[in-house]
Amino acid sequence: MSGEKFMGQGPFDAMHYLKAALGGAVCCSVTHGGTTPIDVIKTRMQLDPAKYTSFLGTYRDVVATEGRAALTTGALPTFQGYFVQGWFKFGGVEFAKTRMAIAVGEEAAYKNRDLITLGGAAMAEFVADVFLCPYEAVRIRSVSDPGYASGMAATGKKMISEMGVVGALYSGFGPMLFKQIPYTMAKFAVQQKAAEGVYSALGSSPDKMSGGANVGISLGTGVIAGVAAATISQPADGLLSKVNKKGAGGEGAVFTRIGRIAQEVGMYKLCTQGLFARWIHVGLITAGQFAVVDMCMMAVGARRFHFHDPAKH
Repeated sequence: MSGEKFMGQGPFDAMHYLKAALGGAVCCSVTHGGTTPIDVIKTRMQLDPAKYTSFLGTYRDVVATEGRAALTTGALPTFQGYFVQGWFKFGGVEFAKTRMAIAVGEEAAYKNRDLITLGGAAMAEFVADVFLCPYEAVRIRSVSDPGYASGMAATGKKMISEMGVVGALYSGFGPMLFKQIPYTMAKFAVQQKAAEGVYSALGSSPDKMSGGANVGISLGTGVIAGVAAATISQPADGLLSKVNKKGAGGEGAVFTRIGRIAQEVGMYKLCTQGLFARWIHVGLITAGQFAVVDMCMMAVGARRFHFHDPAKH
């Protein structure tokens, strides 16, 4: 690990990456756990579009028939799963970006900053999804079939007894990768580009602005990144919701079932069903994540790595 500064930042040692991972764990668990009701509504709309046709209508129907508590279904595994995922996602992106940038040098890193961010995001997300997938499988089953079992642990245990560990907890791993990797690549790359535009318009840079101003920029650019990432990953999100629903796609291998679901639903519906709810959900989450991770890291004396033009420092 390098104990030296790079692009006027750092040092990028084990403690820095630990702080980034902790900030990521906090920001992802808090934002995803706190927006569970929106995710429940979105998932219902994707799983039963004939019954749930609008965001507000779904909210009213769920509350009227199942009570407000139904809107928090799956909150615990969501919090747990995204704590682990956030640890590896934000910690992994920070690690991958800085190590690749240091390896090629300041000038080449700045010229290829978008590719470095995209590559780092993809690698970090793959690792994070290995840990997230089981939590998502249990959450989606509990939301789609509330009477299946009582509690998250019981739901997971019953799923494993019926389908085995891989079938129960990792049947959605393929669509999760197709959803999460493009989502995370777009999320970090778009936020980086949007933030660069804001700092350029202000004639400043992160190291020259106050912590509060940087958090505000992260919040605003996070909304832009969230909407872009939600749109790009929408088809795979719909497939992930459906493949974890009992009986979806019939029998056979995971990708065979996914193919049947995609053919049955159609690409247009996969791209649009629940998209407005996801814009709200992911826009709020992404804005909150970039703001919270910055606040957490600043609280422990660190800052996320930003590409700086080496000619200007």
